[in-house]
Amino acid sequence: MAKSELEKMQSGDWYSCLDPEITVLRHRALEACHEHSVLYPAERGNIGPKLRALFAACADDVRIEARFHCAYGINIHLAEDVFLNVGCVILDTAPVKIGRHSMLGPNVQIYCADHHRNPELRKQHLEIAKPVTIGDNVWIGGGAIILPGITIGDDAIVGAGAVVTRDVAAGSSVVGNPARVLPR
Repeated sequence: MAKSELEKMQSGDWYSCLDPEITVLRHRALEACHEHSVLYPAERGNIGPKLRALFAACADDVRIEARFHCAYGINIHLAEDVFLNVGCVILDTAPVKIGRHSMLGPNVQIYCADHHRNPELRKQHLEIAKPVTIGDNVWIGGGAIILPGITIGDDAIVGAGAVVTRDVAAGSSVVGNPARVLPR
């Protein structure tokens, strides 16, 4: 039996992002992100209730500033004491795991979706989902962009505005576009 587009997305195969089943999930995430953004802070707390319920895993003490956007939410795993500052975007077509005590600055963007290089296939709205893993005690500066399939090791620092195109080793600091390791 043929896989559904959602099953293809979840298994790391090429899939159509405009599939009706996937669209329903995207709309549910849009509603949760909207609720999170418009609730009064005292009513919302650290995370709006619909958004918290959407995530695959979310520790009790995670804090996400409003405005926040995610593609689906169902692939996001947030460990203890994670902080996402205002304007963060997570396009979670694949699992996104953020480790304990990690902090993301304003407007950090995490992308899991990658589009086809062949223009004819790209016209068919084909994408492939690649997971992103961020270790424990990571600091990602404002405006950084994390590309699909990246792993950032424990205790690493990603400088503001960096574009991370390769894995970042534990304990290292990267800056620039593309991000490069700073000498110690």
